[in-house]
Amino acid sequence: MAANVQFAMEEMEQSFEEETGIQLEQVISSSGKLTAQIMQSAPYDIFISADMKYPDTLFQRGFAAESPRACAYGTLVLWTMRDFDLNNWQELLAQDSIQKIAIANPATAPYGLQTLNLLKYYNLYETVQSKLVFGESIAQTNQYIASGACELGFTAKSIVLAPEIQGKGKWIEIDAIAYQPIEQGVVITKYGVTQHSSVSQRFFDYLFSEKGRAIFSKYGYQLPKTSSSVQ
Repeated sequence: MAANVQFAMEEMEQSFEEETGIQLEQVISSSGKLTAQIMQSAPYDIFISADMKYPDTLFQRGFAAESPRACAYGTLVLWTMRDFDLNNWQELLAQDSIQKIAIANPATAPYGLQTLNLLKYYNLYETVQSKLVFGESIAQTNQYIASGACELGFTAKSIVLAPEIQGKGKWIEIDAIAYQPIEQGVVITKYGVTQHSSVSQRFFDYLFSEKGRAIFSKYGYQLPKTSSSVQ
């Protein structure tokens, strides 16, 4: 699964296991890397991506059973361990005192790509380009921010709302007009269909159930329309 959903999925996994008795195992990386692994026959049953492009690629190339479905919509935040005034974050990023800004690798991580979009939207990209430090996924980006290796960085709202992280540092949500909605696409892989069809479908449905939607909402995700959920 994409790294941005790590904490939400830990709670989702616990809830699902308590209800069904079925044990799950998570594999966390960037969406692009996971897609490449699945196309190289990695034994993953369900793929949760930070966008629709990667799971759709799997479907188009015959590695997923059906076209992807959006289970949630992610939001970008600017996060720091320093005592910065984030209300003026655009001016802050441009200051000479800010040397390193962490973002996920836009080549493989949708959150990184949308971070580039928002920097360009606010005409900041040329100013801060030399300051950008790329994590291979949101998880590594978070490490750069939390450790102080970068003064601040862009990450997923789901990260800063996680119980393990909540209250650490300061963050501000970025206006969604500056980037495209970060659709969390999910598919059952062909491996999942052929090897663990019943369990894969059961967890897939759980993501869209009332309990699943409540967990996504708790971690700051916007939700698809209720009419598309499994009740």
